Amino acid sequence: MGRKPKTSPFQKHGVLVLNKPSGPTSTDCLNDIKHQLKQFKIGHAGTLDPLAQGVLLVMLGKATKLGPYLTGRDKVYSGSLILGRTTDTYDIQGAETSSADISDITEEMVKNEIFAWKDLTKQEVPAYSAAKHKGKPLYELARKGEDVPVKIKDIEINFSEPLEVSLPRACFRVRCSAGTYIRSLVHSLGMRLGCGAVMDSLTREESEPYRLCDAYELEDVLGDPEKFGEKVIPIADTLPHWPKFTLSEDMAADVMNGARIPVDPASGGALYGTEGDRAMFVDQKGEAIALVEAKRFNSELMWAILRGLWN
Repeated sequence: MGRKPKTSPFQKHGVLVLNKPSGPTSTDCLNDIKHQLKQFKIGHAGTLDPLAQGVLLVMLGKATKLGPYLTGRDKVYSGSLILGRTTDTYDIQGAETSSADISDITEEMVKNEIFAWKDLTKQEVPAYSAAKHKGKPLYELARKGEDVPVKIKDIEINFSEPLEVSLPRACFRVRCSAGTYIRSLVHSLGMRLGCGAVMDSLTREESEPYRLCDAYELEDVLGDPEKFGEKVIPIADTLPHWPKFTLSEDMAADVMNGARIPVDPASGGALYGTEGDRAMFVDQKGEAIALVEAKRFNSELMWAILRGLWN
């Protein structure tokens, strides 16, 4: 039998919006919180590379069930790149693989290429990434010198803009779909210009619906254990863009027994929704019970459980 997971009387249930510092991995940050604050049930939504800093959503306790529903929305990043070189990781921390003269490159050319990101619909996944092939992260294959399969993924760039260009460096901001590799955007820009480019810095400013101004510094989180709970967003408030319905005691009990609840067809009704809508059910105390979706069963529209949150 496997080892029983540790439990802690200090375990919180909710989401911590962390301002991950540049340097440690996302896992390093979680391990610090896990061991120093005894948060043994912990996870994160949307990995940030060691070089990157900014919004990292840390899921605690029962909120670890929310991962798929916290990661799918747009992200906003600001960052910088350096022209005239390439590395195996597409960022400044990798081993250099080429260098080139940039004397023919103008600031206007670079600005145009940053604006052009919004026209991209696909990108190559970096070899040094956590994307998996046959169950193994690509970075493991790359580090062992094994062949790394080329993976192409769909992306959506909602906007991209140059902030400041002073060659060989350029700063930018981009809003993109979840899972977009900014390193790959930088690499593709360098390839189009024919001189190469590497990402020099990156800050995740927003992981919808959470922004950097909502985030806590890691040192502040670890340095004040007694006030840690005040920094954690309760599960019932973690998806503010989802409708939230308060159930009666009887209805809450039915949901926790796996029952579906009829959707109120009247606009403005207590359980109003249309097919495909998603919502959160809470009990009379305001505690989260379940995430639900309006689905049709034998022509009747019902709220069906996506994820139970009551235990």
